[in-house]
Amino acid sequence: MEALKVVDLSFEYPEAESEALKNVSFSLEAGSFNVLCGATGSGKSTLLRLLKRELAPVGKRSGSIIIGGKEQSELDERESVAKIGFVMQSPEAQIVCDKVWHELVFTLESLGADKLQISVRAAETASYFGISDIYDSDTALLSGGQKQLLNLASVMMTDPELLILDEPTAQLDPIAAHELIMTVRRLCDEQGVTVLMSEHRLEETVPLCDRLIVMDNGIITHDGEPGDVIRLLDDNSPVMPAMPAPARVFRKLDISTPLPLTVAQGRRLITGYKNDIRKIERPVYTHSDRTALEFKNVYFRYERNTPDILRGLDLKVYEGEIFCILGANGSGKSTAVNAAAGLIRPYSGQISVFGKKLKEYNNRSLYKECLTLLPQEVQTSFIKSTVKDELEVSGVDIDKLPFDLSQHLSKHPYDLSGGEQQLLGLAKALGTKPKLLLLDEVTKGMDAALKLKTAHILKSLKANGITCVLVTHDIEFSAICGDRCAMLFNGEAVCCMTPDRFFGQSSYYTTAACKLSRGHYDNAVTVEDVVALARRNGRA
Repeated sequence: MEALKVVDLSFEYPEAESEALKNVSFSLEAGSFNVLCGATGSGKSTLLRLLKRELAPVGKRSGSIIIGGKEQSELDERESVAKIGFVMQSPEAQIVCDKVWHELVFTLESLGADKLQISVRAAETASYFGISDIYDSDTALLSGGQKQLLNLASVMMTDPELLILDEPTAQLDPIAAHELIMTVRRLCDEQGVTVLMSEHRLEETVPLCDRLIVMDNGIITHDGEPGDVIRLLDDNSPVMPAMPAPARVFRKLDISTPLPLTVAQGRRLITGYKNDIRKIERPVYTHSDRTALEFKNVYFRYERNTPDILRGLDLKVYEGEIFCILGANGSGKSTAVNAAAGLIRPYSGQISVFGKKLKEYNNRSLYKECLTLLPQEVQTSFIKSTVKDELEVSGVDIDKLPFDLSQHLSKHPYDLSGGEQQLLGLAKALGTKPKLLLLDEVTKGMDAALKLKTAHILKSLKANGITCVLVTHDIEFSAICGDRCAMLFNGEAVCCMTPDRFFGQSSYYTTAACKLSRGHYDNAVTVEDVVALARRNGRA
């Protein structure tokens, strides 16, 4: 039975030069788990929002959307709200209440459900999603993972038949992202919910999905079982670098068997290659003797009677390196860079920038061609109505940017995709001519191709003498562009080393390529590393 059928759906935004969607047609089987992927700006979010009538963008639409056998326009308001659940990319964007339990019951109360129904539904939903222990908590105090889990639980309170998720893991650490994805799969299997999830993080979602749909430039280019789709993709497809590492490894090795999608499947196949040569030979990393940023025994808490967020943080970043800070939501990563930028003041310890104590930077001299922070919520840095005006007010010379924004100059910053907004924010940050650039989740909302481009941008900035400090959940990105990686846990830096050592010895905070090759090869942390070693060794 079809839960959703889309026929010849086209859509054009007001004053746009071309259609965002062009004759899109597909259908979803009831109870199936479907993943939608594509490059930034390919039309994924537009398509998903059109499926939820209350979130549909303004513009010219044609074609049909049939949900549960009914044309979308024929659904009454209660059906539309209750039967189609939608989880957004930003955990904060969907939360409207101050308490967890208020948030949980909000929709049912708005629909006029009776108190007994609401109480029973809230109790069983909180238990099912494992949020009973935070039931009375303030929503503002939740971690990103907890907020997104609450959003999912709140949506499921109405028992929807179709669950739509628009990049729900974009702002989550790897552990929280895994838990959310597994919960969605469980809803599909145990509750029979039909799922359509848009994602850039495909390493975990693709092996779990029943069907993979690829979009490009407003059309569906591929639609089928994941392994078949990956084998048919062009090498230069912008989504290929995001596909599961095992599939990419053995696609490059030209195996004739079905492509492995999971680490376990890949580990069985890698033993078919010899391992006489176990390691990639890498040059020894050497850094400058000069320090760009240093934390010495730094303590910070947000309120007098709350726990410390930073607990004796010691960390040193050297000039001219790309330094990645990883760790779970709530480990202190963003707090650390906010403290380094002087936005918050630790109650103990010392922070130095280029060997000078932070408190010695007077009259905002810290921000004059010295340090710049690009915040996690990049939209907070936008103050003008066009991209051109944003760049001009920031003193950006468009011709000297290491990337091209010329095709977006007339757009409103909020009309850009998530990845494009990050690039605009980065451009504005570079307009301040920083020597130390702090980036909080710079790859948020970026597709795999744009992440590779951003890695090249950061390396070019490094070549021009700019020190980059990245707070990130993106393990794969850290592996390809970082010079050193630090792990924050409970407000402390528990380790700091080069990516091959950092990811090579980690079990959970590591790349899929490393998990795939662990025990067979020693320091292979990227797909390219594994492929290179397998080719050098040959088949067993």
